[in-house]
Amino acid sequence: MCYLLGMAPTRKDPGLAAVLSLVVPGVGQIYNGDFLRGIFWLIVTPGFWIGTGGLFGWVCHVLAAWTAHRRAHWHNHRLPLGLPVS
Repeated sequence: MCYLLGMAPTRKDPGLAAVLSLVVPGVGQIYNGDFLRGIFWLIVTPGFWIGTGGLFGWVCHVLAAWTAHRRAHWHNHRLPLGLPVS
């Protein structure tokens, strides 16, 4: 998609993506360029906090961080070598 917009693709930092999603689930996915996944986590997490009475909302934070980290690695493996991390 970056090529269509005239932008060069950039490598993503998996650690930063994980920390962003650990703090606010969905932000790490948006950082990676996965906008729909980010919106999903931004909607599901508050519902999970409220739906479980605050007991298991942390599960969404951990899962969102893990998926953001994994997707950042996946995006980086699809890019040509030698690109700087943004």
